[in-house]
Amino acid sequence: MGALLSATILAGSAVAAEDITIRMAAPDWGPTRFMQDHANETYTAPSGNNVKLEIDFIPWPNFFDRVNASLNSGEQKYQILVSDSQWLGTFIEAGHFMKLNDHIAEDAELQAIIKDLHPALVSGYSTYPNVPADKIAEMGNYAPDVNYYGFPQFPDNYFTYYRNDLFCDEGENAAFKEKYGSELPCAAEDWDSVTWDDWGNFGEFFTRKAGETLAGQMLGSDFYGIAYQAGKPLDFSTMQINAFFWQWGGGIWDEANEPNAPVLGVVNSDENVAGFERYLELLNYAPPIAKTGQMGIFEIQDLYMQGKIAAIIDWAALAAPVVDPATSQVADVTSFGMMPGNMLNGTLDRSANLGGQPFVLTTWNDDLVVAEALDLVKWWLSEDTQIAAVKAGGQSGLTSVLENPDYDSWAPWNATYRKSLPWQKDLWHVPEMFEMLTQQQEEFDRAITGQVSAREALDAVAEFQDELLRDADRLQ
Repeated sequence: MGALLSATILAGSAVAAEDITIRMAAPDWGPTRFMQDHANETYTAPSGNNVKLEIDFIPWPNFFDRVNASLNSGEQKYQILVSDSQWLGTFIEAGHFMKLNDHIAEDAELQAIIKDLHPALVSGYSTYPNVPADKIAEMGNYAPDVNYYGFPQFPDNYFTYYRNDLFCDEGENAAFKEKYGSELPCAAEDWDSVTWDDWGNFGEFFTRKAGETLAGQMLGSDFYGIAYQAGKPLDFSTMQINAFFWQWGGGIWDEANEPNAPVLGVVNSDENVAGFERYLELLNYAPPIAKTGQMGIFEIQDLYMQGKIAAIIDWAALAAPVVDPATSQVADVTSFGMMPGNMLNGTLDRSANLGGQPFVLTTWNDDLVVAEALDLVKWWLSEDTQIAAVKAGGQSGLTSVLENPDYDSWAPWNATYRKSLPWQKDLWHVPEMFEMLTQQQEEFDRAITGQVSAREALDAVAEFQDELLRDADRLQ
């Protein structure tokens, strides 16, 4: 049946209510823990059935392997799954994720949700074959000939966390202005004009040795200016490096235009090489772990919370512990601002790689379970539930929530998250993504650790992707 079903006759009534458990596979972290707790406290199925959401919490390092094993085993354990957006093609083409077009066409509430979502999230989390965000926006987010599969469970983007006690220190600002001819960004809006050249200056300026002075205090250990993702595991390096490609006028293989989108001359373009070289140069002002290929999102978060870095770039999902005095030494002196950008065609380009995850329905559910699962989706993406999620430290992709006049006050990073959303682009969604990402991470790591140049790494990536995609008939 795809769920636990047992009929219960309501006392004194001829109406039969079903007991239905919707099992959902999800990574074990705050956004999904909140969803479970909030469902337990507030969810009532509009059908009158007794519906229970039961989330199987899986540690992040094991999440893909567990989901992949379950889907391919045929056990049909889950009715809903959280999926990274890049996994969509793999599991859709394997027949595991349910296409929702017919249900959306018949349901005005689902259509309204799609129309209320930010186009970048509809593009990245829902469409396969992928439809770019600009085209999604042109069609008002909803068009019957676009294939829809997922909805945002937790939307995410990355931006700057910075030490306001350092960037706003009068003595440090005077010294910085004398050396570089400009002032340090103190207020969040000051970061709206920050470039990567500025970021490099911040890195150089704030990198200090033990025994030197920082904001009037003698340092007991080495201190570092800046940090961002430079990790071989998972997709860490790729997530940050893609931003440099796009901001320098380059790009990645354009899956939306297969089979006419080339790889050679795009992935290893001069623009990509220049952006990658700048990325590598800026690692000189990061902690030594950067040159080992192990500086992922959690490592930079931890070093920042220990008070060892002046500014980092990390995901909104990791911000809450940073401003919690129970977990962070810099909770009271942390502010948030836009990620630096690069001047491109007269505009400060801040393009970045979309984070976060959609959730999807599986294909083996009967009609009753599908209806109840979609009602859960509508509950999660209702304005009241989304506001509660944001107030609990999560995020929303609903424009109606983002435009709420109180939204920016619900968390100190909300304004930055909101302003960053229009710049989001995504990685590939085709099944070959896993092979492409694994090889790319290897080559990026070789450049990060000094074994090859940026151009050598990108040439190797381009050659591999070109051959792989031709073998898959995705290139002419």
